[in-house]
Amino acid sequence: MSRYKVVVSDQVFPSVDVERGLLEGIDAELTVASGGIEEVLATAEDADAILNTYLPWDADSIGRLKKCLIIARYGIGIDNVDLAAASARGIVVTNVPDYSVEEVATHALALILASVRRLTLANDSVREGGWSIDRFRPIRRLSTLTVGLVGFGRIGRRIAAPLEALGAAIVCYDPYLTPSAEIELLSSLDELLATSDIVSLHLPLTPETRSIIDEDAIGKMKPGAILINTSRGPLVELDAVTRALHEGRLGAAGLDVFDIEPLDPTRVGDVPNLIVTPHMAYYSEEALAESQRKAATQVIKVLTGEKPDYQVN
Repeated sequence: MSRYKVVVSDQVFPSVDVERGLLEGIDAELTVASGGIEEVLATAEDADAILNTYLPWDADSIGRLKKCLIIARYGIGIDNVDLAAASARGIVVTNVPDYSVEEVATHALALILASVRRLTLANDSVREGGWSIDRFRPIRRLSTLTVGLVGFGRIGRRIAAPLEALGAAIVCYDPYLTPSAEIELLSSLDELLATSDIVSLHLPLTPETRSIIDEDAIGKMKPGAILINTSRGPLVELDAVTRALHEGRLGAAGLDVFDIEPLDPTRVGDVPNLIVTPHMAYYSEEALAESQRKAATQVIKVLTGEKPDYQVN
């Protein structure tokens, strides 16, 4: 019998060979659970560690774990784990905050450039037999635009560099950042919204940031501004964005994440100047392998008495 039991609460990867190979080194058996929380708990209640992606772990579920020492999330966000409940039970919660920085920054940049250059509209027009730029007017030169980054952590920093190289002016709002020569830091979100031609979100989901872009916030943005979200879906009130696009108050939007996922396509089917992607900004083959390796490493460290790299509670 193995020394430790580690349970994957919701399997989303092509395989868990990476984790299994690492965990064998500490005599840990890896079990992949399936079903809803009740079925998962039937498998996991006696686990020493949980590897988790999307399955919610609330206070009741955490309270039913008999000897768990760590819940290790594969991703960046930790809003599906009750941190206070985990802390009360002495359970460490970790994430992997740096596994897809390049991918998310690249995806956000792609959405910005596609929105500015109206690429999806142009693609559709040519395929329909069109050969005129009249439908795409106005298109602005990127070097005349200001990009406002809401949040300036790893991903915000990564996207700022290529945008600056292309000539865009960069401003930032981040209440946890101290002024420096690195970035023009604005004093309020309202100032950023009023200043920016493009607003790109790069911040976690918290009670304070939920619905940070709502009807009121959109009203403070420049007419024709572009909104980009590759962070967390509930940061943005989707219905407010689609109304603003229909009415022409927003010029375009590029969204990879949504308040309810999977996205109901009827909510966006006839919305103009909107690019939607299926929560894929994090993805590359290299990023998945890094996430699996680093999440499993947090489990190994906690089970063997070491300090984890990414403890969040």
